[in-house]
Amino acid sequence: RTTMKSLRFISAEAFVSNAEFARRSLGAVAHDLFPLLFKASYLLEQGEVIHDLVENWPLFDFNMGKLLGATLDYQEDLSHRTCSVCLESCLTGLRDYVLNQSSPHTKKLKVVDLTGIKDVEVQFCKCKKTMGRWARTQLLSKLCSELLVYLQQAHCNPGTSEISINVLIDLFVTERNYELVVQALLKKCSCPLKICCVAFRSDNLTLQKFFYIIKLTDPSLLRKLEIVHNVHLEMEHLEILFNSIHFPLLMSLTLPARTFNVRRFTAADEQMLSNVGEKMGEMTQLTELSMSFSILTGRIQKLLSPLKTPLKMLDVSNCSLNHADMAYLANSFHANHLEALDLSGHDIPELYPSTFFKLLSHCSSVLRSLTLEDCNIQDTHVNMLILGLSPCQKLQEFKFIGNPLSSQALKHLFTFLCELPMLKNVEFPVPRDCYPVGITYPIDDASLCRFDRQKYERVAEELNLILLQANREDVKASTPLFGSYDAAVQETNNELGAYLIKSFKETLEKFTTSFNKMS
Repeated sequence: RTTMKSLRFISAEAFVSNAEFARRSLGAVAHDLFPLLFKASYLLEQGEVIHDLVENWPLFDFNMGKLLGATLDYQEDLSHRTCSVCLESCLTGLRDYVLNQSSPHTKKLKVVDLTGIKDVEVQFCKCKKTMGRWARTQLLSKLCSELLVYLQQAHCNPGTSEISINVLIDLFVTERNYELVVQALLKKCSCPLKICCVAFRSDNLTLQKFFYIIKLTDPSLLRKLEIVHNVHLEMEHLEILFNSIHFPLLMSLTLPARTFNVRRFTAADEQMLSNVGEKMGEMTQLTELSMSFSILTGRIQKLLSPLKTPLKMLDVSNCSLNHADMAYLANSFHANHLEALDLSGHDIPELYPSTFFKLLSHCSSVLRSLTLEDCNIQDTHVNMLILGLSPCQKLQEFKFIGNPLSSQALKHLFTFLCELPMLKNVEFPVPRDCYPVGITYPIDDASLCRFDRQKYERVAEELNLILLQANREDVKASTPLFGSYDAAVQETNNELGAYLIKSFKETLEKFTTSFNKMS
């Protein structure tokens, strides 16, 4: 698919394709052409030109999402290209903008917004080397620290210290880049480039370090907070977090696995849960909540009823919800607003079929993403599922891997899915008849890959043919056996893997020591 380019854009491409000529000629370029030249340079991966454009940026703001998004001159959105060459040139250009010896009075730049960059699985850039969120965090922090050292040592233009640029970024901090980010945040006041954290993700970090760095980010600006892998945050820590820090603009909250476990609740814990719910109720902007792999049986109402704003996204996968929880969700004011819902890991047909379909009917007019993985949906439930999904005309994504469905049932379901006009992404299970007879669900990791590959390929081909014959080539259908693509996990999997091995080794050593003492 080719995207039409205006004559202006074609001219811009021709101009930047000769890097040496373009760099020499920038001084004669009209200021309002800089955004056009930036997008053309980004498309052609002209790193040196990108660097010089940013170093001499003549406008008040530099917004990556807008600059790379669809424009009249070139409709294609390039914001999902996290090309390492382009992004590194961009950030080093920003550092050199500050150091450039031209008169500070000609420097108008006040805001740089890097939050519009989208990390996706498939990259189209020629260099094939990406710079993910973690690496962007690392590089910006490094450049801020270098800038301060340089300004302290060198005899810069006196006006350089007056430059103040807010750099809006989604920070991603792990143990490996923690010290560097902390240093950059601590020295924010004296650095011309001021890191403004809009979204914060934390993986593989001790609680002490997490609490320290979250205070440095200026939580009053934070819109999204993700505390994900290997941060051992439990309900008592969450209560301390909410009592000591206010998040007035927080719109999205992701909590790590096992934050809540009602099976070992005392009376004091029940009160603590109420306090956490009330604190979340004070976050008037909160519309997205993810609490997967916590045990919340019978407590969803206590946690969610204090919220003043209806949720648009709710992930309660593998949270051991009971009928009372599902009944609350179906009848709550959240139901009519849910655009994304994840109920994976619950035996929906067995536990609360009618209540689930009531919830689905309430959110059907707005629902865009539905995830029902490992929900024991069988062939006998497919007709009911089709009936429930029929009103969901805005559904863009449907994920249901891990369900015991036959290839025949999948074909029946796919024939219906073709009728959903907005659908773009489907994640379907390996058909039950591709596995050995007697396989039990949910399938354990050891047995997950033990299926007839050739038969699966044949079925997948038939399912894609159903889409093709219905003119639905726009729908991507796949079977990610080990879960959907996660850009953050992909980027830091070596660190996470090393951490898990270390934890396993320590556990093994403790066990061996205890065993030896017993002997």
